[in-house]
Amino acid sequence: MFATARTPPRLLTLIVVSAMSILPVSMFLPSLPAIAADLRVEFALVNLSIAGYAASTAVLQLIMGPLSDRYGRRPVLLAGLAVFVLASVGCGLATDITTFLACRFLQGAVIAGYTVSLAVIRDTAPPGQAASLIGYVTMAWAIAPLLGPALGGVLEEAFGWRANFWLFAGLGGATLVLCWVDLGETNRHPAATILGQIRAYPELFRSRRYWGYTLCMAFAVGAFYAYLGGAPLAARAVFGMSPAMLGVAMGAATVGFILGSFLCGRYANRYPLTTTMIAGRIVACAGLAGGLALSLAGLVHPVVLFGACAILGVGNGLTIPSGNAGAMSVRPALAGTAAGLAGALMVGGGGVVSAIAGAVLTEGNVVPALLAIMLASSAAGLLAALYVRRVDRQGGPTAA
Repeated sequence: MFATARTPPRLLTLIVVSAMSILPVSMFLPSLPAIAADLRVEFALVNLSIAGYAASTAVLQLIMGPLSDRYGRRPVLLAGLAVFVLASVGCGLATDITTFLACRFLQGAVIAGYTVSLAVIRDTAPPGQAASLIGYVTMAWAIAPLLGPALGGVLEEAFGWRANFWLFAGLGGATLVLCWVDLGETNRHPAATILGQIRAYPELFRSRRYWGYTLCMAFAVGAFYAYLGGAPLAARAVFGMSPAMLGVAMGAATVGFILGSFLCGRYANRYPLTTTMIAGRIVACAGLAGGLALSLAGLVHPVVLFGACAILGVGNGLTIPSGNAGAMSVRPALAGTAAGLAGALMVGGGGVVSAIAGAVLTEGNVVPALLAIMLASSAAGLLAALYVRRVDRQGGPTAA
């Protein structure tokens, strides 16, 4: 009934696939209390569906990236979407917490949409253009979690918490059909064997440029993760904000990221990758340094904190698309592997910085300490970007 795609996908298809890969992270969050009550378990146990999902996506990126280099982008993405649809049905039918959590972790297979989309872009575009295209795609990564919780809350109130997972299954099925008809294979030179591919890994892992790109992105994401963990404490303990006000305020960083991603999409193909990366890090550091200076001077206000974090979002939007394009360009034959490893390291790096923030922040120091932690992480990302530029100038093979 549906013809198999033979040509590279349209950009719109990659945007849809990328949005689908991020939507399940947060859309059902308003339903966590209802899930705990319905399955008759403690809230902390249901909350494992967040941390466990993040862990499963990190591991699956390490697996799916190399598989797409060996067997092709198309079969890995289609298989990931199929597993996601079945797992969503399982969550919707679950009557006990064990089944629910097992199916929730399997939902992580949809992360193939993130990893494979990046690899497809790198397969079909040179580095500068790839950064531009990734900039437009990453806008979907920001918009989906921004709108997802609101949609999930409406569904839960109208139809119950299971409606979220039935919608996941439907959207996943529709995305699977879309990829079937509009995502032809772009990996024209797959590895002959997994063993042969593994033998090529040292060339990627020994690359100073690859680790510079990846660490820059990891520190950028780490600053954002610290914000996610610390902003609610500041909102409650310092500003006395309501949950609704907090939700609106926390969207400032997401709006900033959308703007930064748009600017990257608009201008990245005109400059070397390191230029947009460094520009993004400078913007982030400047915004956070300004916010920290104002807070230390006694001006502790929501506009100071959330305004600085909005500027951080702009900087991250400029940095991450170029960093991804650069990481995948170090060894184009291992683009999927590079994307998967970089994605896993971003999640891991974000978790480390978030854990540090959780150990340091208190109600008494939360605003200046949070801004200082985010600034330190962003500054480390700037150093990594400057390191990549230095390596480029030393005469190694460039990625721009």
